[in-house]
Amino acid sequence: MAVTAVHQFAQCITCHAWSADQSSWLKTNGKRCMFFKRYVWNLEASEWVPTLVILRLNRAALCVQWSPKENKFAVGSGAKTTCICYYEQDNNWWVSKLIRKKHNSSVTSVSWHPDNVLLATTSTDGKCRVFSTFIKGVDAKDSKKGTSPDTKFGELIVQLDLSSSWTFGVKWSPSGNTLAYVGHNSMIYFVDDVGPSPLAQNVVFRDLPLRDVLFVSERKVIGVGFDCNPMVFAADERGIWSFVRYLGERKAVSSGSRYGSQFSEAFVKFYGQSKQGLNNDAVETSRTRGTVHENCINCILPLGEHGKMIRRFSTSGLDGRIAVWDLENEQDLFE
Repeated sequence: MAVTAVHQFAQCITCHAWSADQSSWLKTNGKRCMFFKRYVWNLEASEWVPTLVILRLNRAALCVQWSPKENKFAVGSGAKTTCICYYEQDNNWWVSKLIRKKHNSSVTSVSWHPDNVLLATTSTDGKCRVFSTFIKGVDAKDSKKGTSPDTKFGELIVQLDLSSSWTFGVKWSPSGNTLAYVGHNSMIYFVDDVGPSPLAQNVVFRDLPLRDVLFVSERKVIGVGFDCNPMVFAADERGIWSFVRYLGERKAVSSGSRYGSQFSEAFVKFYGQSKQGLNNDAVETSRTRGTVHENCINCILPLGEHGKMIRRFSTSGLDGRIAVWDLENEQDLFE
């Protein structure tokens, strides 16, 4: 088994985060959750001191992530708005610029591209979007090399309409060349060449929906969600993504019971068949759920140095547990 530690911290954990030295803070369904959403904290001597963040929101903040260079962070909200926050030294506070009127519903997750400028979001309107967050005076000019030099803050780079349900858990691959996100319809989506003409694929499965994903390498992804067990997905030499196995299992899925993977041009036909029960590529599983977690896993984060390959990660779930996973013995993930 790949799990090295399991800790019961609370009755319910909605998400967790790690500091650089691997000590963690977490937010639960208690009153402290509200406090963490409103402030950035700095460690001064031995005391954590809050710094004011001006979000300008009239609805709850639902997700947050620091940018790769840690000079900005993004906050998705129930106000159909994404806040891009940056520090103002003169006033000793974090101010925000808002990406407004781009989402039709709540923003469920955000993910920074390695270039520190592009930001991907998912929403309960069923769409995944990529925006430019270039802020003059905060970002260097050469950081726009992956986008058009005329791209402005908040400009919509691409909108992906692959899902017919709520979408969650968007992540970029280590190189930033591939984007992955999940739908509440038990599908995971992979998008290459993000831009005007993206190349998209989907993998459908019969188990419960996923909530979050993590690239452990450029061609391997681990998904977690309502099924309580991490799932491994991989791309072959042709770049076609498919389900491989559940983490900890050694037996690969046979070709006769393999999860379906199709290019986006066949998406409508494929999804129509699955709705009518004609999709024979999906798997009917009979394994035992909940070997580590006993409720939905809603967060997965890398541990250690974040290079091209991630060999340790942590998960947290609605069962109040945080589990640490080690992939050193999972050699097929790095082949």
